Amino acid sequence: MKRRAAMIGLLLSVSLPYPSRAQSSPPKLDALKQQAVAETDKLQTFTQQLVDQIFSFSELGFQEYETSRYLTELLEKSNFKVERGIAGIPTAWTATYGSGKPVIAFITDIDCIPRASQKPGVAYHDPIVAGAPGHGEGHNSGMAVNVTAALVLKKLMDEYHFGGTIRILPGVAEELVATKAFYVRAGLFKDVDVVLGAHVASEFSTSYSTGKGTWSGLVSVQYFFHGKAAHAAMAPWDGRSALDAVELMDTGWDFNREHLRLAQRSHRVIINGGDQPNVVPSEAAVWYYFRELDYQHIKALYERGNSIAESAAKMTGTTVDHKLVGSAWPPFFNKVIAETQQKNIEVVGMPKWSEADQTLAKALQKEIGEKVEGLKGTVEPLAEPVKDPTGGASDDVGDISWNAPMVYLMYPANIPNLPGHSWPNAVAMATPIAHKGSTAGAKVQAMTALDFLLRPELVAQAWDYFRNIQTKEVHYESFLAPTDQPAVQLNREKMEKFAPELKKFYYDPSRFKTYLEQLGIAYPTVRPATGSN
Repeated sequence: MKRRAAMIGLLLSVSLPYPSRAQSSPPKLDALKQQAVAETDKLQTFTQQLVDQIFSFSELGFQEYETSRYLTELLEKSNFKVERGIAGIPTAWTATYGSGKPVIAFITDIDCIPRASQKPGVAYHDPIVAGAPGHGEGHNSGMAVNVTAALVLKKLMDEYHFGGTIRILPGVAEELVATKAFYVRAGLFKDVDVVLGAHVASEFSTSYSTGKGTWSGLVSVQYFFHGKAAHAAMAPWDGRSALDAVELMDTGWDFNREHLRLAQRSHRVIINGGDQPNVVPSEAAVWYYFRELDYQHIKALYERGNSIAESAAKMTGTTVDHKLVGSAWPPFFNKVIAETQQKNIEVVGMPKWSEADQTLAKALQKEIGEKVEGLKGTVEPLAEPVKDPTGGASDDVGDISWNAPMVYLMYPANIPNLPGHSWPNAVAMATPIAHKGSTAGAKVQAMTALDFLLRPELVAQAWDYFRNIQTKEVHYESFLAPTDQPAVQLNREKMEKFAPELKKFYYDPSRFKTYLEQLGIAYPTVRPATGSN
């Protein structure tokens, strides 16, 4: 309670409205942006505490209960209207302030990575809780970016009485690519004019269209095979092995790869391989991601996977059914919003990294055998989209980007040259690197929102690009069937196992200035230099 009360007290101190100035009118846009930057700087401690608090929760997808409770309480205290449990997902919510058009939606993710627990500021593997989840992607920083920006906008709206609506949404279970298609199906973006997404990165950039061409769409699907148990030594002929069916499906898919396009990515884990060797497995299951560059090719992979699964079942005398866990269209971002956002990125510029920041970055790069070059010093230019996308990673914001004009801000809160989805990506995420990068990102989000709140012609231009270029020939069609529902039970057992241990290390801002201080970590902590005699 002390921890939450301290954070709410800080929130109230920075988010209460200015005294009424009904006769005042908004200053010119450039002056208003300068004020937004100054207000964001005043919130640096608030931003840092959000980054550190969410880092300490370390909750896997669909189980972000503590994170969501913490954020919604903060926003309600600041007079945002909160709606919980949206789209049938317990940890999903919206927080809304203001009224009228335009509606600006902010979205960023909140879940973390399995087995990525890591002490921040330590440039070698040193988990907080061995085997536990951790923010090995950096999603803990995104809400600090968007909530800070939203509070700054709220202050300016209260002071100068200009209209418009701010809406904040969390990306639940993004690492499972499992919710935003359900958000779209629930109609959460039907009234939205502009979507400003934010994602942690080591660079400061934005993009439009297909950008660098490294996005893929996907379907995430689990196959459940059902056989017949028997004594594996005494009467194996009486059994029908569901595990054999899983293995045959995997073999069939691997032989299939040679005949697929180079752009495809497909991978799997066996989530149930039976119980013990002397029992013919009556139940087994495998989980596939099928990735490609567009809807038709993703759909074709999905259908081929289903066909191979059914064939494996026939070969083994078993049966099979499948469940769509998640899906994502390849993202396509809005040129008008990206060009506007890029100007704000260039105004804000990269954070000023300290010698300690660079020492941590270089030590970690050396530790994992990557190029040692430290942190980036300049922002990325807005580049023309590549003409021949190669595909790669997926993000379920893609579904949103095909339903409303959207961009994805990459803000510089992490270290370059990291492997992703593992403990090295957590090292910087509750340190001054993440704190500075999140403040920089919040400035850009607030400035870009002001552009669209106060320049209605920009909103019209963004929609013109969306309607007459992006969706002129390509129209969104969800992969979800009407009967598909969010897989809210996923990760429940894992979090039940680790939550009691993780709770011992929740950040307490009422007692400690930073999470580094609470953990007693000297910043930066690197391996001692070794010499030879």
